[in-house]
Amino acid sequence: MMKIEAIIQPSRFESVKEALLEIGIEGMTVTEVRGHGRQKGHTEVYRGREYTVDLLPKIKLEIVLADGLVNRAVEAILKSAKTGKIGDGKIFLSRIEEAIRIRNEERGEGVL
Repeated sequence: MMKIEAIIQPSRFESVKEALLEIGIEGMTVTEVRGHGRQKGHTEVYRGREYTVDLLPKIKLEIVLADGLVNRAVEAILKSAKTGKIGDGKIFLSRIEEAIRIRNEERGEGVL
């Protein structure tokens, strides 16, 4: 099993979600987060004062999948989240040793 963590632009979330649903991936955890990478934020003017916005809004998707679905999921995220501009985000993959359903203590890929 693998865990996919994808940090994407909020404006691309619906298209990423639809792309994942098309390949049969329904379960995911979605979190609104803030952060920055190379773009380092930007400056804005509010009521005549300039200020720096250095932590930009992003969406973090977390998905745990059987190994056989990981490549298809990564491709779906890449195709639907990519704009070609700085700030498109990142995808991180981590090995998951075990998964346990709390309700009945079932273990393994069956809980996904």
